[in-house]
Amino acid sequence: MAVYVDDARISWRGRRWSHLVADEPDELHRVAARLGLRREWAQERGRTLHYDVPDEVRARAIDLGVAESITWRELARRRATFAPGSRSSRRSDGPAHRGP
Repeated sequence: MAVYVDDARISWRGRRWSHLVADEPDELHRVAARLGLRREWAQERGRTLHYDVPDEVRARAIDLGVAESITWRELARRRATFAPGSRSSRRSDGPAHRGP
């Protein structure tokens, strides 16, 4: 399985949120769509492409078998193996524009 959801469960706006990540962008977007997440909700500005998901979506991803549960520490440790965000030095389209 190449899609993962961490156990960060960060409290924000009365809900608990975790991160849905994958080895490849297409896999991530495909699973996100299956979970009812819109592509524009993808977080691409950090080092790792991901979706922020509330607890109920996290649970559904695990129950459906479309994502493997990992700890937030494991996500941090393995960050370099996941699909990169725009601030990653691993992107193939060159460095991110930093402004004037």
